[in-house]
Amino acid sequence: MANRHNLVVILSDQQRYDTMACYGNDWIQTPRLNALADESFVFEAPYVTQPVCTPSRVSLLTGLYPHAAGPIMNKMHLDPDIPVIAEMVSEEYHCGYYGKWHLGDDLEPQHGFHEWVSSEDGHRPEYTRPEYLRRMSDYHRYLVDQGYEPETEVAGEKIFDAFQRAELPEEHQMAAFLGRGAAEFIGRNKDRPFVLYVSTFEPHPPFYGPLNDLYDPDDIPTGPTFLQRPEGGSLVNRARADYNLQFIDTSVTPSPDEYIVAANAAGLGNDVTTESDWLRMRARYMANMTLVDRMVGDITDALERAGIADNTAVVFTSDHGEMIGDHAMLEKRSFYEEASRVPLLIRAPWIGGGDKVPGSISQIDLVPTLLDLLDDDIPVHLQGTSQLGVLKGEETLDDNDVFIQWNGIHPDMEDRHLGSVEINRMLTLPWRSVVSDRWKLNLCAGDQCELFDLRSDPHEMNNLFNDPTHRDRIRDMAARVHTWQVRTGDTAPLPSV
Repeated sequence: MANRHNLVVILSDQQRYDTMACYGNDWIQTPRLNALADESFVFEAPYVTQPVCTPSRVSLLTGLYPHAAGPIMNKMHLDPDIPVIAEMVSEEYHCGYYGKWHLGDDLEPQHGFHEWVSSEDGHRPEYTRPEYLRRMSDYHRYLVDQGYEPETEVAGEKIFDAFQRAELPEEHQMAAFLGRGAAEFIGRNKDRPFVLYVSTFEPHPPFYGPLNDLYDPDDIPTGPTFLQRPEGGSLVNRARADYNLQFIDTSVTPSPDEYIVAANAAGLGNDVTTESDWLRMRARYMANMTLVDRMVGDITDALERAGIADNTAVVFTSDHGEMIGDHAMLEKRSFYEEASRVPLLIRAPWIGGGDKVPGSISQIDLVPTLLDLLDDDIPVHLQGTSQLGVLKGEETLDDNDVFIQWNGIHPDMEDRHLGSVEINRMLTLPWRSVVSDRWKLNLCAGDQCELFDLRSDPHEMNNLFNDPTHRDRIRDMAARVHTWQVRTGDTAPLPSV
């Protein structure tokens, strides 16, 4: 038992890949993440399995694609019979889950986790069984103990919604609460092997928080796609861009019931009628990364104090990214790099670290890789592959294909209204994507397909799908998608190419 390695997995929410120094962002203030990256294997191009919360989290915990595990959209629950990593590791491990779960019954310890600290109240009607709706999360009770009163009624109870929480001081933000809790867990369990998942809400919208003034919006760098309509791209992405740009073009402030206000910038002083307003949102989004960074510091400091840092693997990643104005879009639900590509750091001192790992990797590989890292057996039903050989320098990701999916908005389940009836209708269509040798092919039977050369066109501005010189490449990549569909039991209809 003494020689078993520990595992800490830290999840941020809605963090795009280019929010850290190791991914080229040398101005953002994330010193603790930078220090972690210096000691970690930094994967160059990690991708989620689906760019939205619940399906992505399903893959991160089960090692299955969303269509195989069941939850293909938000508000769908993970079946209790489908195991997560806490049910796959050796019985020697003491397992804790702290923070956002988003896979059903958020308040209840489940799926092999011995300790459970809940944090979400706002999604109670969707993710909590009726018999638990009168209960509040651990984070809710903490805020009440600090003297705060919840203001928003959901399912018959007052809760601290995301907008009220955003106005709290830093020490009472969710990241700070979870960081302190995780540190206490580490100190209490330092003498036995453990697995700990810490999942915070930041930097998820609303784009607001205690560090609002950390960055001057006028100094925020942007790329060539900022507030630019994706000409030649998919119809749904063009429609989403048009919806957002209309407020700039008309200088009409959206009403409170408009999606762009109600679900994102919201009634917290953020406007969307000028480029400066968008830059302000972007600055505040980046500022919330510093809250995540300080939580990471709380956790890594606790490992050092406990004397177990060298025996503990630390993983940092996110469930999906955020467009925050690129291609004139907000939110996720897109195959663009900003939404589907995330950071991925793996610190494993007994193997090495401090290296950049070139090539593309999918989060579907994370569960088998972590089990391998802990010297545990890898269940045969997992759909990912252990990349431990890559960490050890025995293999590369040169020929590794990554598959991403969008399963649409289920017609029988109400989802968030995403701007217009037309946008929501188009988002019911399934998409499948493959990233192969830094080319990305996005396929949909009812929309404009896309092909991007990520080496020469990293901002995905030039859709090459209709270029006849790429017909052979498209056919080859589409065949890879078909083979993957057969292997994983995916039945989404795709176009003939």
